[in-house]
Parts: sequence; C-alpha cells; structure tokens
Amino acid sequence: MKSLFAASLTGLALLSGAALAADLPPAAPAYKAPAVVAPSYSWSGCYIQGGGGYGMWNQDSSTELTTGLVPLSVRTTFGGRGWYGQAGAGCDYQATPNILVGAFGDYSFMNLTGQYMDPLTGFVGQEKESSSWAVGGRIGWIITPGLMGYTNGGWTQAHFNQINFGSLINGAPLGLDIAATTYNGWFLGGGTETSLAGFFGLPLPPGLFLRSEYRFSTFAAKDLPIVFSATGAPSGLSDHVNKYVQTIGTELIYKFNWH
Repeated sequence: MKSLFAASLTGLALLSGAALAADLPPAAPAYKAPAVVAPSYSWSGCYIQGGGGYGMWNQDSSTELTTGLVPLSVRTTFGGRGWYGQAGAGCDYQATPNILVGAFGDYSFMNLTGQYMDPLTGFVGQEKESSSWAVGGRIGWIITPGLMGYTNGGWTQAHFNQINFGSLINGAPLGLDIAATTYNGWFLGGGTETSLAGFFGLPLPPGLFLRSEYRFSTFAAKDLPIVFSATGAPSGLSDHVNKYVQTIGTELIYKFNWH
C-alpha cells in the first residue's frame, strides 16, 4: 500500500512538472555579439604636400676647346651640399587592395652650394643649384590602411646659377664666367607614407600623412662656354659637364578624401 502511494505521488509530480513546463513561454535565443568589421580606407584621390630636406650634387667636368670640343684636360669631380624646401601635389588611384598608382609634380627651391674649378686653368668660382622641378609617376604597396611603401620616377629639370671665376691664389675676379644653366634629366626614388592620425594622442586631421623619400637625379651632359663677363664674348674654352643630384627629405601630405 505504501509502495502504491509513493508511486502515485511520483507520477503526480512528474505530470505537474510537465504541465508547468508546457505553460512557460519559449526560451529567448542566446545573445550573440555583433561581428566587428574592420574599417575600410581608400587611398584614391588627390593631395598637396610641403616639406624639405638635405641634398647634394656632384659633377664630372673637363676643359675643351669651344671650337670642335677638343678635350684639353682630364676629368675631375666637384660637388655641392645644402638644404632645400619643396611643394607639390598629386593624385593616386588604389588599383587593388594593396597596389596604388599615381602621378605627381613638385618644385624645390634650393641652396645646394659648392666650389667649382676649371680643370685646365684652375680658375675657381662658387656654383649653386637654386631650383628644380619634377613630374612623374609612382607605384605603391599598401602595407596597412595607414602605411605604404612606394617607388617613383620621371622627368626633372635643375637650374644652376652663374659661375663667376676668380683666381685660385686670392680669389680676385677674373672677368670670366659660365652662364646660369638649366639641365634636363630623369629621376628615380622611393620612400614611405605614414598616417599621423592619433600620432602620440594628438588631435591631428585624419588626412595628414608623413612622407620620407630618397631621390636620385641624373642630367644630360652639356658643353658650357667660358665667356668674358663684360661683353659675353667667348674665351675659346668650354667645360664639358655631367651632373648628378641626390636628395633625402620629409614632407607633410594632406589627402583630401582620406576617410
């Protein structure tokens, strides 16, 4: 009898639990945090830049007769050093998630100064590269959304001021000069661009970048006549000159469409 009573109570409890469970509302689905999507950036668009750095030029020079360009001396090498400032602009297109192509132009005002010596006569004078400009293209590899490495190349011109000759002994003016000359050539270079957004916690604009670049330029050789300064009459001597310029600099870049 006691066994039957216990069994009845157990069955009643099971039936009651089942009925109670049936009356409860369905369980709410488990909470699932939304997936975090990495922000998408585009490097396509245009920019302006400004900055400066350090530069150096070297040249191979030899003296020759102006008539017939007959060599009269061995080739010697001279150079100049100094600082420069630069301004420019360009546009880029992000062709793939990692590859960028672009075109640009820039102008540099310069004070790259050195001493020039005519290899045959020993006449000396100061020579300065005072300006240059370049147009070209570049290809970049986007490493992260805010960092890119690139290589560039294109056409360039460099302007060197007039060389006024003096005596090697005491620098006394000799009344001879080589006129200011513009050289045509090409350049190759490369560097990196880095986003400054959040740099050291500063409230900088999101489109502000820092660029560091090395550039090598070579120019077509020229035959430069030495003339009498007062009249411009030729002296009968010329210098055959090959010039090379290297620069390394840093610029601030503002990208108009960076987001």
